[in-house]
Amino acid sequence: MYEGAVQELIDELGRLPGIGPKSAQRIAFHILEADPADMQQLVQAITNVKERVKFCSICGNVSEEETCNICRDPRRDPTEICVVEESKDVVAIERTRSFRGRYHVLGGAINPIGGVGPNQLRMRELLTRLTDSQVQEIIIATDPNLEGEATATYVARLLKDFDIKVTRLASGLPVGGDLEYADEVTLGRAFEGRRQLS
Repeated sequence: MYEGAVQELIDELGRLPGIGPKSAQRIAFHILEADPADMQQLVQAITNVKERVKFCSICGNVSEEETCNICRDPRRDPTEICVVEESKDVVAIERTRSFRGRYHVLGGAINPIGGVGPNQLRMRELLTRLTDSQVQEIIIATDPNLEGEATATYVARLLKDFDIKVTRLASGLPVGGDLEYADEVTLGRAFEGRRQLS
């Protein structure tokens, strides 16, 4: 335990996701030893992101404007909407350059233990977007974990009365992986999602 401001900084850094006590301590001491001008830039970047960044009024992605650049892009296919949990998922999919449709960011996943139900997510906004007859397919791209599966199942049930194709991203074995290290669920999904080669 350190005293005063140093311990307060370590405690605050430790509250960030993915930062454990040792990492928080290392970052705190890096901040202490760093050039004050560099740390002022860090403070300014944090301030700027909190003041300027908001969520897109259409899809829920992060944006500095009312709508994000993807929703504003007329070249994007309005007939396909990919439903993701978080904005970082949009970035991951965009890096593949395989999807040219639009997105819908739920803002999380259903997690009853964590107190997150469908009403805490952007489900109503998704339904509102479907009143536009352009949408032909919803691609559910939630994480392949318990919460993501629950969310995918809920969204699929929510959309069953719409005349819209609902698909789920395939999941299975990673490229470069070994069969012996794959868990049963992953291996089972790989069998379900197999495709014909010839």
